Amino acid sequence: MTAASTTPRGGISRRRSQAYGVLYLAIAAVILMVFGGVESGAQTTFGLNVGSGAKVSDLVVPSAGTAYLLAAMAAMAGAIQLIRGFGTRWAIVLIGVICLFSFAFLTWAGSGGSMNLAGILQATLQRSVPITFGAMSGILCERSGVVNIAIEGMLLSGAFASAVVASATANHWIGMVAAIVVGGLLAALLAVLAIRYLVDQIIAGVVINILITGITSFLSTRVLTPFPKLNMPERFGPIDIPFLSDLPVIGGILFRQNLFIYLCVAAMIILNYMLFSTRWGLRVRAVGEHPMAADTVGISVFHVRYRNVILGGMLAGLGGAYFTLGSTGGFEQQMTAGRGFIGLAAMIFGGWAPFGAFGAGIVFGFADAIQTRLSILNIGVAPQFMQMVPYLVTVIVVSGLVGRVRAPAADGRPYKKE
Repeated sequence: MTAASTTPRGGISRRRSQAYGVLYLAIAAVILMVFGGVESGAQTTFGLNVGSGAKVSDLVVPSAGTAYLLAAMAAMAGAIQLIRGFGTRWAIVLIGVICLFSFAFLTWAGSGGSMNLAGILQATLQRSVPITFGAMSGILCERSGVVNIAIEGMLLSGAFASAVVASATANHWIGMVAAIVVGGLLAALLAVLAIRYLVDQIIAGVVINILITGITSFLSTRVLTPFPKLNMPERFGPIDIPFLSDLPVIGGILFRQNLFIYLCVAAMIILNYMLFSTRWGLRVRAVGEHPMAADTVGISVFHVRYRNVILGGMLAGLGGAYFTLGSTGGFEQQMTAGRGFIGLAAMIFGGWAPFGAFGAGIVFGFADAIQTRLSILNIGVAPQFMQMVPYLVTVIVVSGLVGRVRAPAADGRPYKKE
């Protein structure tokens, strides 16, 4: 009864609700004192056009006035949160306050100049792709009860394999398939270690990450450097969706992207349907929650776990191919830069659900896009700090900013058939 009385209807405790209120007030203070301290009369121009679609006028806002308005809105949210809370809408309000802070930061960074907001949003989608693929890989594995720390290695191996195979065959489609196959093979190795030999899943994943980092670095130095033609794959170009790509503002952002964006969205929709609307998904979730009970009703726990881990590895391999075939056009050592671990954070942030993981991927992708765009601007912030932004966001998320989440009950627990 005591626990119930301290937990509001929205599912978060009263103490956490008050902490959010204090957080919102602190954000309002930062917006007011830091982002509002610009030159009087300064304006920020936001470009709203990207691609060749219909053009609209740029958005011009007063820098200081916008900061004051956004600070007032954040302070109002904080006051309401402290007085009575937002109930079940607390998560929406949290996202809204984060958006207020982000827009205030962009207004301050672009004060007296211009910034292509549409370009940043387009880059956000692109940067979220490998993170979302990594998160979906983790969902497939952990929903069946296997922790996949090796997502980073699978992304890196997919990037390397796709670059080399696509260059050698002069066919980027074959390179993509190679990335999927290599990701599946690494996942099979993880599955054998974790399921067959009951190796600690965290240790097995870390070992695979170290192994792939070493192998790709060695091959990059000894093979790709002396033979650069093996590292010159053809990239997938942007695909315009007829009519939709001509829409103003959103046309260039959403409907003029490369193939990986559309594959990511399709995979998210299919995976969400399969997990929560089919018998297949019910069995997967049963194995992840109570493998012994699933075994007693005739579900093969080992089969489900092997299959899901391998499918998850294939998704991670596809996400790795994005780095070379959809972004840079060549392999670089350790080019994934921790995106696999950020994908795990996105999985947790999204509550082990595909749509939630995609939303989290957008958050991390936005942080990544911001640091990339603003690192070339003279905004008075050290470039080293800007490079830290995506990882700082990851630390904040996994430290419990968005509340408590519950993993599948049997996640990380090996199953021994009796």
